[in-house]
Amino acid sequence: MTSISPSAVLGRVTKWPPAYFVFVALLIALWATRPQLMNINIMGTFIRQVAPLGIVVLGQLLVMNARSIDLSAGGVILVVNYILSSGSLGDAGIPTMVAAALATGIAVGLFNGLMIGKRRLSAVVVTLAVNVALMGIVEYLANGKPPGNVPDVIRELYETRPVGIPAPILFWAALAVLMSAVLSRLVFGRWIASIGENPTAAHYSGVPVQRSVVMAHVIAGILASVAGLVQTASIAVGSIRFGPELVMNSIAATILGGVIFGKGTGGVLGPFVGVLCFSLLFVLMTVLGVREDGKLVAQGLIIMLAAIVYGIRTSKS
Repeated sequence: MTSISPSAVLGRVTKWPPAYFVFVALLIALWATRPQLMNINIMGTFIRQVAPLGIVVLGQLLVMNARSIDLSAGGVILVVNYILSSGSLGDAGIPTMVAAALATGIAVGLFNGLMIGKRRLSAVVVTLAVNVALMGIVEYLANGKPPGNVPDVIRELYETRPVGIPAPILFWAALAVLMSAVLSRLVFGRWIASIGENPTAAHYSGVPVQRSVVMAHVIAGILASVAGLVQTASIAVGSIRFGPELVMNSIAATILGGVIFGKGTGGVLGPFVGVLCFSLLFVLMTVLGVREDGKLVAQGLIIMLAAIVYGIRTSKS
């Protein structure tokens, strides 16, 4: 019978995503300060609020595994919110609105993918430019004012609890399982991993690098539009402000979850827990009476921590 040495155990633990340690620390802090909140129904309500972030993270981890990045998700979310709340589609039903939202994500993702995968432009520059352009378009169309309210049926769907669990959480979990299957079981997932490891070697191995990068961005665009649907349903009104903050939080949660840019490694569970860290952080700061400015500082520190972890892990790899 072989025994595992303490040093081997420590070596394995240090390779865990930082999100695991942050999550445990926040959980202990919440239990110590407000143990009455450690209730599945209460926690479900808070976790539901970060479901849009969790969905954006799924797209972010996919493109980061392919040596790219997507900074346009915030703009996509704003456009989707405008579509649902402005009445621009007239008396169109929910299916038409959802189709328009998904079409927006597909169009943006396709443009990003073609510019980055085919034209080989900088992913940061392209997606940031697209994000700013989309925000400007919404500001122009809305004339600087919140568009209006969303249909009641969308809010009602958001409030449903199949099997006692909020629908957004179930939806987010289902998408996470699907993304995990894509990365671990499909040929496309192996293509993405090989591109992340070495795109040149992947090309000479027969991997369709350009097409895979384009497809990764299209999927990220679709997920951003889905996040926009969920986020809009959560606030039930039009807005010209929310969305952009999800981009930096998604990158932070992805890196905390163990996905290293340019390595083609990192699954779904780590970033999933990274999103839960943001949920617990917001809960803890709320119960402690931290103001909005303090919450922004805390978010900034989390993002800085993610950058430090990224730098350390990149230098070791």
